[in-house]
Amino acid sequence: MKLKKGIKHLVEEAMAEIETMSTEEAIKRYRDDDVLLVDIRDVRELEADGMVPGAVHAPRGMIEFWVDPDSSYHKEVFNQPNKTFVLYCRSSWRSALATKALKDMGMDNGCHFAVGFMAWKVANGPIVERSHWEY
Repeated sequence: MKLKKGIKHLVEEAMAEIETMSTEEAIKRYRDDDVLLVDIRDVRELEADGMVPGAVHAPRGMIEFWVDPDSSYHKEVFNQPNKTFVLYCRSSWRSALATKALKDMGMDNGCHFAVGFMAWKVANGPIVERSHWEY
């Protein structure tokens, strides 16, 4: 099957329109009061690799629903216009697409961090076991 746009093209388009924070900056700022890290990886990835301390888990397949106040799935954690929501996934492709989707919805206080959770691990960013918080 010939696709009109492949995943690489979609990610490139998203990256051209969204803000990308460096992994080093994300590590430096993850505890700031005005920053909330959002882990969009699958729950199995969280179980296997852990997550950033204090990060909120919002699965990639649900994030648009959780952000939208008109959705029956809306989560109040996203009603914080003074926060910068920093999304991440394993390698930054899903987080780029999710950040672009949220930007398209009108959420201007979102970005993602470069190279994803694997870069966080390589840079020795702090990691905790999966949080079982319910949002």
